[in-house]
Amino acid sequence: QVQLQESGPGLVKPSQTFSLTCTVSGGSIRTSAYYWSWIRQPPGKGLEWVGAITSGGSSYYNPSLKSRTSISRDTSKNQFTLQLSSVTPEDTAVYYCTRDSQLGGNRLPPFRGQGTQVTVSS
Repeated sequence: QVQLQESGPGLVKPSQTFSLTCTVSGGSIRTSAYYWSWIRQPPGKGLEWVGAITSGGSSYYNPSLKSRTSISRDTSKNQFTLQLSSVTPEDTAVYYCTRDSQLGGNRLPPFRGQGTQVTVSS
């Protein structure tokens, strides 16, 4: 069974860049037909799809975040990484990495990490 685990900083200062890494076990990120995605939930708000990378390495981003977002992967470590730049307090959220059979959508697929809190504050 595929398992995903997020790791990264819990606290980031405004204007900085943070990176979150998702380590996948029990399956390969090169397996076709899946999107390896990031979804976030700000406090008191709904889920927001951030972006995804495919098994072939193509990346897709939420248009509202595209200019600040980069998703990459390391197939040798079976990991994929989210970078978000020029952060503001509005980027404070719980960030989830997921495996999905669909691209996009503000929902949490069954296969996902437990989520990691990122707080943007000076």
